[in-house]
Amino acid sequence: MRVVNIFLTNEIVESFEDLSLGDHEYVFGQIDQAGPRRLVEGSACIFVDWVMPDMAGLEMCRRLRASDQLSDAHITMVLEEDDAEDRRRALKAGADDYVVGPIDRTVVLDRVMAVHGDLEQRSSADLIERGPLTINLASLQARWNDEPLPIRPNEFRLLRFFAENPDRVLTRQQLIDGLGKREPAIDERTVDVWIGRLRRAFRKVGAGDILRTVRSMGYVFDTP
Repeated sequence: MRVVNIFLTNEIVESFEDLSLGDHEYVFGQIDQAGPRRLVEGSACIFVDWVMPDMAGLEMCRRLRASDQLSDAHITMVLEEDDAEDRRRALKAGADDYVVGPIDRTVVLDRVMAVHGDLEQRSSADLIERGPLTINLASLQARWNDEPLPIRPNEFRLLRFFAENPDRVLTRQQLIDGLGKREPAIDERTVDVWIGRLRRAFRKVGAGDILRTVRSMGYVFDTP
């Protein structure tokens, strides 16, 4: 099953149900200036409101284009009115397309399916690089100074989520949510087990401890 991630800055997305169609699954989620709240595995399409609660939609577009995680996403600006100058500014800021709001689930899905082939071609890059750390998404392998890290699939996905959210405190629940671990339910202490395995793997390749514990809050991946 191939996943197509559909993110909206508007909280209305919380009422949208995911859709399975053929061999594709269209998964909805909300996004804000801090980025998506989960791993982005597969292609992505993002609908950015012209006016957001904490920032302008134009600035959100610029941040997305500068993001390692979502720079290749297909971005649609949701305009408040069909204004030629607003359309020009949206495209200049990095949007691929625009639509006049308000929008609903049907409008969003129609737009996404119309650009589906483009989304498949523009899925996220195969490599994530953070200093001496390289994460190859195609081969599902992580290396430190070109030496393979001996980690399991869950730890690999956790490391990827950390690398896509560097220098940011992540709670155990945020990590569980970020990995998409909804069913079966995961105990928060399971995260500690994964963290322990990751730390041992890094020590084996001489990387030291780059996963820092923030007491009573969570963990941080410090950029090497």
